[in-house]
Amino acid sequence: MTSTMSHALILWRYLTASPGYHQEGLLVVCGSYDLRVCDYACDLFKRHKFDQLLITGRTGNWTHHLWSETEARIFAKRARQHSIPDKSIILDTEATNFAENIRNARLLVPTARKVTFITKLNSIRRVLTTAPVQWPDANVRADGPPIRFPDEVSNVVGVFGLIAEMVGDIDRLIKYPDAGFQIATEVPDDVWTSYQYLAENGFDSHMISLTT
Repeated sequence: MTSTMSHALILWRYLTASPGYHQEGLLVVCGSYDLRVCDYACDLFKRHKFDQLLITGRTGNWTHHLWSETEARIFAKRARQHSIPDKSIILDTEATNFAENIRNARLLVPTARKVTFITKLNSIRRVLTTAPVQWPDANVRADGPPIRFPDEVSNVVGVFGLIAEMVGDIDRLIKYPDAGFQIATEVPDDVWTSYQYLAENGFDSHMISLTT
């Protein structure tokens, strides 16, 4: 395994750590370039006792050129293919980041207390650190489809694209607490080292100094 892949795997393992999901309450799907996120959410919705399926997302760095419709509408079509009835689906087509995903879900279903967010695996820690700021009175968990790195990375972004995305995820975990966007979280020494190595070796295109 190359040095790049060794460091990337350290970021992957840190970012994807999940507390699991509730088996009831509100199920929220964060839109993205990866339809497997929606597939996984639909499977959970049918197997457990969730009240509603809220799909949130306008467009992001990857999807503004991928689809002519919002992520939420693309995911909603996918959910219908999984036989999720329209009466169970709530759409938010405005959110462009995790803070808005969570805030808009709270505005649409303010009474929800057990909330599970389904997202890309590498975004789990981002959701969990953002939720206490945007929805402090909810019991929030986050999970994602069991995708293996690097073998099952989406072809939309590719392995190198995902590595750059993960460097951006760590960058935000480090810098966003000072801006009030997320709660602080411990970044272990090995994750710091891998983040710095990858950023210094060209995987810096999603760092917040370069993108928003």
